[in-house]
Amino acid sequence: MQPGVSGKYRPFPTVPLKDRTWPDKTITRAPAWLSTDLRDGNQALFEPLDPAGKLKLFRMLTDIGFKEIEVAFPSASQTDFDFVRELIEKGHIPADVTICALSQCREHLIRRTMESLVGARRAIVHIYAAVSPVYMEKIFAKTPAEVVEMAVSSTKLIRELAAAQPDTEWVLEFSPEHFFASELPFAREICDAVAEAWGATPERKLIVNLPGTVEMTTPNVFADRIEWMCRNLKHRESMVISVHTHNDRGTAVAAAELALMAGAERVEGCLFGNGERTGNADLMTLALNLYTQGVASGLNFSELDKIARANEELTGLPVHPRHPYAGDLVFTAFSGSHQDAIKKGMAGRGGADAWEVPYLPVDPEDLGRGYDSIVRVNSQSGKGGVAYLMETAHGLVMPRRLQVEFSGAVQRHADAKGGEITPHALWELFSAEYLKLRKPVLYAGHHLIERAKGQGISLTVSVDKKTIGLSGKGNGPIDAAVHALGMPISLHSYEERAVSQGADSKAVAFVEVSMEGVKGMTFGVGIHENIVTASIKAVVSAVNRLLTMAPKELRTSLLEGLVED
Repeated sequence: MQPGVSGKYRPFPTVPLKDRTWPDKTITRAPAWLSTDLRDGNQALFEPLDPAGKLKLFRMLTDIGFKEIEVAFPSASQTDFDFVRELIEKGHIPADVTICALSQCREHLIRRTMESLVGARRAIVHIYAAVSPVYMEKIFAKTPAEVVEMAVSSTKLIRELAAAQPDTEWVLEFSPEHFFASELPFAREICDAVAEAWGATPERKLIVNLPGTVEMTTPNVFADRIEWMCRNLKHRESMVISVHTHNDRGTAVAAAELALMAGAERVEGCLFGNGERTGNADLMTLALNLYTQGVASGLNFSELDKIARANEELTGLPVHPRHPYAGDLVFTAFSGSHQDAIKKGMAGRGGADAWEVPYLPVDPEDLGRGYDSIVRVNSQSGKGGVAYLMETAHGLVMPRRLQVEFSGAVQRHADAKGGEITPHALWELFSAEYLKLRKPVLYAGHHLIERAKGQGISLTVSVDKKTIGLSGKGNGPIDAAVHALGMPISLHSYEERAVSQGADSKAVAFVEVSMEGVKGMTFGVGIHENIVTASIKAVVSAVNRLLTMAPKELRTSLLEGLVED
């Protein structure tokens, strides 16, 4: 391909807005948020979520604080229809949460969508119609007048069906699909026509969702289009202006932010930028961008690592290690000059001071992270790479997040002792941190019990030299061991590998866990000839690490409960 070939790619037209005001504005309050993880995000997965996975994700979204959640395209499949019914009939929707269902502007699909929402306390019916010339002419073969009539007749049908279900508070959302490439006067015309058909008022507003269905130019042009619409819509005071940006050019977050400056009041998107093609706007990044500017987002990402791990497990999509805020390495400095600046910034700040630490735009502790992984020893800093030495000298390939965690211990050791850390000293340090933990709980042995469903375990441990027999059951030996210990711990990741050290080949198990009442997550590691034994030892290792991190009262209570059992 030759760059700059004339005629194939044409510049996107600008907006005739000479007195634009958005460049002089700042975002001073959070928008209304709608998560479309269960609809746009789900349809973009290699393997769409099953009903149990959808419910887990729905609950996670409500726990984060989303008040509007687009849950399905119920007319598209029986699975989606049934999921909406399950949410309503089994009482899974919190009182302050509104579900949203998407439908095309076709009568039988709208009727099916309204049927799925019967009994909801409050529901958003979201319809859309393509408004760009290329869509109307080449894909749907409709004139602009026909598209307006389709949107208006669909709106009137929804209004009629809603009147027959007065116990539900109905909200209409209309999206002029492919708004980014539409002719603005026509986009305004169809939105005003829908508002009139719905009978929108300042007390009963229509949500007008202006999507960057395919991102086609720089974010400032999108902002111009939003400001033009906000100025020229006839029924602006009876509308909530929403945006749904896509990331085809890599600027979905920027486009959404500039749109808010231009008058938008609501943002749709997905956690971590999931969605069709290159994804939707990343709502986590948007919310934390506001947070770093002193604007309360209304969303809770104080346990961001846990949210990221749960999202990875549900969707099968990894969070990139350099992903803003959530990446495993975004608060980790390898460069010597960066390390020095961060150390001095951390040392020089008081507890009440504003957060001003070089290279760290947000306090990691606010996101549920500690400070141990901020500065790491590696080959870039001249002290040898921790992960490289552990692999080459000891045959141990650590998970990336364990590398980050363990490097904090290495850094503390290096600061205290000085000098170079030899491979032998590195292994001794690793063993002390993860493998030789004997307090407060010492693993003494176990016996597995086969069951018709899952497995049982008879687990022997020692606490303060007192031998205790525990029992538990679960879907496998690790789950059974967790239940046997009877502590409020959650398993977030598990990996097993072979490790060769000396003449004997052994198995190593890594578990990443969290505990109620203890901030953050930590790893446990177990090594043994038998992988099941290694896994159970890893669980006990993790429990010991969590107990040392727990408040004294919680630690005492859990250990007393263990002894009493």
